[in-house]
This record gives sequence, structure tokens and C-alpha cells, in this order.
Amino acid sequence: MSADLDLAAIGNGTIAALIDRSGRLAWCCWPRIDGDPIFSSLLGGEEPSSGFFDIEVDGATHISRRYVENTAIIETIVEDARGGKLRITDFAPRFKLYDRIYRPAMLARRIEPLGGTCRITVRLRPHFDWGRQKPTPVRGSNHIRFSGGDVTIRATTDLPIVYLMEERPFVLSKAATIVLGPDEPFAAGLSETARSFEEKTRDYWYEWVRYLSVPFEWQDAVIRAAISLKLCAYEETGGIVAALTTSVPEAPHSIRNWDYRHCWLRDSYFTVRALNQLGATRTMEDFIRYLTTVIASEPSGRLAPVYSIVPGTTLEEGFAEGLAGYRGMGPVRVGNQAAEQVQNDGYGHVVLAAAQMFFDRRLPNRGDEALFRLLEGVGTRAVEHAFEPDAGLWELRGKRRVHTYSAAMSWAACDRLARIARVLGLSDRAQFWAENANTIRARILEFAWNEEMGSFVDADENGQLDASLLLLAELGFVRPDDPRYVATVDAVGRELKRNGYLMRYAGEDDFGVPETSFTICSFWYAGALDMIGRRDEARAMFESLLARRNSAGLLSEDIDNRTLELWGNIPQTYSMVGLIDTAMRLSKTWEEAFWRGS
Repeated sequence: MSADLDLAAIGNGTIAALIDRSGRLAWCCWPRIDGDPIFSSLLGGEEPSSGFFDIEVDGATHISRRYVENTAIIETIVEDARGGKLRITDFAPRFKLYDRIYRPAMLARRIEPLGGTCRITVRLRPHFDWGRQKPTPVRGSNHIRFSGGDVTIRATTDLPIVYLMEERPFVLSKAATIVLGPDEPFAAGLSETARSFEEKTRDYWYEWVRYLSVPFEWQDAVIRAAISLKLCAYEETGGIVAALTTSVPEAPHSIRNWDYRHCWLRDSYFTVRALNQLGATRTMEDFIRYLTTVIASEPSGRLAPVYSIVPGTTLEEGFAEGLAGYRGMGPVRVGNQAAEQVQNDGYGHVVLAAAQMFFDRRLPNRGDEALFRLLEGVGTRAVEHAFEPDAGLWELRGKRRVHTYSAAMSWAACDRLARIARVLGLSDRAQFWAENANTIRARILEFAWNEEMGSFVDADENGQLDASLLLLAELGFVRPDDPRYVATVDAVGRELKRNGYLMRYAGEDDFGVPETSFTICSFWYAGALDMIGRRDEARAMFESLLARRNSAGLLSEDIDNRTLELWGNIPQTYSMVGLIDTAMRLSKTWEEAFWRGS
């Protein structure tokens, strides 16, 4: 079975898992979303011998899959050649219990016959230590225990244990349940508990989605994107991973395969902003809590671009030699060297992520002067490093330059701090930060506008076009009708578009010339087209991007310029954020749809 990215995601804010079209549980880290993958057949090469959880139906002829509407619960329907039919329901429990959210490191699989007689084989093959350790299952009365290193998981079931232990085929005559979780006995009946957990989890997601402020158009796509972003938040600390996977290459046979199961300050800001637009502000509040811990852990005030979802955990980059890689395209990376880079846009992203705390009157705990003073420390570093050469938001490993986007984010930090200070009535601080913003902006404009090229450029040295320039108007750095911005949007579309989608940049970097388009850049371009008055083009671009989603409604990081196949880690928060932002921008209003007959 060759791996592909037609995957569906389930999770609960503690763990997450990816399930392929056949119902195989192909990826799941334990006991948290950045942990050791107990299921990793996604990265196991063409024919992995372990790292998956299959429920195979003998003679299967048709398999379909769908999310239970507005939830993170997946149903897989399998039909066989003899008229047999069954349903596999997968979910991670998440619901309110004793005035808090119950979100254990637990996955539940319920198997129900729907007609005829199905003969199935359950192949439960977790492994540990990144595929190097294949545990011998230990049988209990109603469970199987798997141990590796300091991790033990228990599969509790009402199926005959011998069928699972020996992977024997058997006839599924009644509904069955398998629950993976900590090595603890169940305190109640398994099937009743699993059904109850499923109902409560479904109700939780119904309630969460119910209060989203969705646009009139593309509601299903936006809701799925919002749930996907929610699954990327590690609720215990408030950190947000950039994606649930590691090492899915950006292009076939590319060494551009990174570990995205960590918390980039930049990506997290975009995630928080997208969910805020929908009214789901709790993720922002949790992320601010995470940020206070991160800032306190850096006495010098110098922020790294990326941290572990548990601050203080090293992100030293290494390789998992026990896994062959996606379609055999290794290496598989653990950790990320970007943590060692200088990327100066992070200061602005921290301030922007927290800014709504001071303006949104719905929040029970709004931003106060204490939080403002903490952010002023971040702003001070933004001023200090605004024009320091860095790796930029594209994390170039070979050369540092003064990047337009990084400097513009330093401007944004000062601009927002001035606005916050006005809200708090701190007029002297408002003036201080406004003056810094004006000084930084003036200097950026000196080098960022290239008269010869007729556009803004990405850096002060050998400046070229890159897609981040599309964000200058959205940040408020320039007006959308500024002729310089309009010319830049035209130039970016002309020079960076490939087969309908946008590259980050077109020139060589540390690893050669990029081969795939970067999905978020195409969303940025659609938004920029709308801002300069080309809405029809923007909508066409957006509809084209929606068509690139997999069958579960998810997007990865990249799109192949020739085949239009998805590549890169999945679900990519950047891409799902782009979907939400652009839908909110381009959708007809409810009033237009109902009262103007449009």
C-alpha cells in the first residue's frame, strides 16, 4: 500500500492521529502530538511491517470515508464482495467533565456490522523508538499490553484476544470496540463507555462549531479547517504545532523534509488570528499563557523562531534511522535546526498574537498593563533587531540578509504597542512606540522599494520578489491602493505563479530551485488580488485552491507544479489558516445572499 496524503485527522488537544482511505491508522505520536510515533506507516516506506493499525475486510470491494458532520470523528464504511458491510468509527475522546475538558491520551475504534457477514482481520502493530523497537505483545484477560522504553500502551477490547494476538481472521457478528490508552484498567463496561465517550465527543464538537462565526459561503470548508487548527493545539501548555507530521517532503525525492511538530511563533500567530476571526478565542488565550512561559525562559529577551510545545525541551535535529521515509524518501527528521536560527519577525508575531486581548470586550480576562509591560520587552527587542540580518521567514540556512518582512514585523510590533498603550491610557508610551514605528517604516521604505524592478523586494541586498511582500498591506504597512503595492502584486503574480499557484520565491536557495508551490502563498495572492480590487480573479484562485484539498478537506504544505499532487507535512496550519482568512474575506455577506438575491 503506497502512502499518500489523502488522510483524515482526529485528535483531542493531547494526541492526534491520521487515518488513510482504507481505514488504516497510519500516524499517531504518543503520549502527545510531538511524541514518539507509535503508528508511523506514513513514513515507513512502501511495505512497512509495523507502525499501523488495520482492520482488514476479506474481499473488500468498496471503501468510503467521511467525517461525522462538524466533528473530529471519522467513519469508514467497508463493503465486501458477498454483500457484507461494516462501519469503523475513530475518535479521540474530548468533552467537558467536572467543569474541565477531558482529553486523555486515548484513541477509540468502534466496529459495527451494517449488513451481511464480514470476515475481518485486526492487525494492531505499534512500535516504539521511531520504528527501531517492535514490542512483543503481552496478553491480558481483556487487553494487550505493548511496552517500549518508558512508554506502555494498552489495547482494551471486547473481541477475542487470540484473534488480535495472532492476527487471525474472524467473522464480525456484533459490534466491537478497541480502545488504545494508558496502561490502566477500564473502570466500567468497555462498549458502553466507548459509546458514551463518542456521544459526548460528538456533542462537544457540535457545541464548539455552533459558536463559530462562519462566512455565508464555503462553510463546510471553513469548519473543517477550523477543527483541523484546533487539533494542532496542545492544550496542556497552549503551544500550537505547525503540522501534525514530520518529514513529508516538499517535493518528490527532495531533502526538504522537516519536522513540523513544534511551535513556530509565526505560524502560531496566524493560527490564533484565523480562529479569532471565527470567534474561537480560547486558543489565543492558551497561546498567550504559553508565550509568557517562553518569554520568561529567555532572560536575554532574544526569542528563537520555534520552540517545543513544552518549553525547555531541546529541538536538536537528528534522524530516525528506523523509518524509511514517506514513499521511501528519507531521511526522517526529529527536531528542527530552525530553533538555532535568527529570525527577527517573531517579535512582531508575538505582539500581534496578543493584541486582540486588549481590544476584544468578549474576553473574560482582557489584556492589562502587566501584559503590556511584558510585551514592551518584546517590542524593545523588535527595535534592536529590526535591521539585523536574519534567515527570514523562509528559514534560509545558508545566508543572512536584512529581510523586508522581518523588518516590517518589527514595525508592526511597535505600531500595535502604540495602539495598545492608547487603549490603556498610557499616552507617553503610545508616543514612544509610535515614534519607533515611524522610524522603522521610513528606513524600510528606503531599501524595500526597487525603482528599477517597479516593486517592493524581499531584502536590502540583492533584493528579489517573494510572496511575503503580499502581506504588507494586510499588516497596515502600506495602503492597498498604494501604487507601489499594486505594482508588487502584479509583479508577484507574473513572476512567481506556476500552473496557477504561487511559489515562495523563484530563485535558488540552500537546496537548489524549489519545485513546488507553497500553498499559503496562493491564499495570500488571492487576498491581495481582492484588496486591489480584482475580486473575480481572487475568487477563481480561491475556488481552485479548494479543489486541491484531499477527500477529507485537508491541505498539506505544498502543491506539485506539474501533477497538482499534495506534498509536505499535513494538516499544515499555514494552509488551513489561508483557507479561513480568504473565505472570510471573499464570501458574500449573509445580507447579500438573502436580501439582494446575489
